[in-house]
Amino acid sequence: MEKIVGKETAQKLKAFSIALYQAGRDYADRRGIIIADTKMEFGVKDGKILLIDELLTPDSSRFWPKDDYRPGGLQKSFDKQFLRDYLLSIRWNKTPPAPELPEEVVDKTRGKYVEAYEKLVGTKLREV
Repeated sequence: MEKIVGKETAQKLKAFSIALYQAGRDYADRRGIIIADTKMEFGVKDGKILLIDELLTPDSSRFWPKDDYRPGGLQKSFDKQFLRDYLLSIRWNKTPPAPELPEEVVDKTRGKYVEAYEKLVGTKLREV
């Protein structure tokens, strides 16, 4: 990374990434969720580093229920792993068009995201 962005920028990105992850991890931990990892994407505009994509969401991270965590084993999750597992089970080759998802897969994936939201925010998600 240093070869691409330079040593100083790489060090700033490392510091930003660690600080962002630690803040999210600590917040989620207090609410019963382990954030095992998350994806971060940065850009630069007018010489300033910008965070340019989602992070710390069930769509960009692995969220595990703290109470069910078992080191070394498969983890229950609040993230899109259920959807990934379904796509693997039907042997989708990851080329367009994407397969139509059964309603039960959509509902279960949505339910996991809503459960994570409610644990993190502390209130029920209101439907509009």
